[in-house]
Amino acid sequence: DTDPAELVRLAKIRWRIEHDYRELKTALGLDHFEGRTWTGWHRHVTLVTAAQLFLTLLRTSPKARVSA
Repeated sequence: DTDPAELVRLAKIRWRIEHDYRELKTALGLDHFEGRTWTGWHRHVTLVTAAQLFLTLLRTSPKARVSA
């Protein structure tokens, strides 16, 4: 009973989530937490999340330059 447009919207959201998670792991080092204490792990994840927010804000900024 789901509208096809809704299915497309949900599929795009899933792709965005997977893309962001891959960026968190590869570019920002989310998976580099071996040997950290519990407190160190939380600090690491917090900083990686803040970096992801910063990159997302840059990417979605209307003033951002578009590369050719």
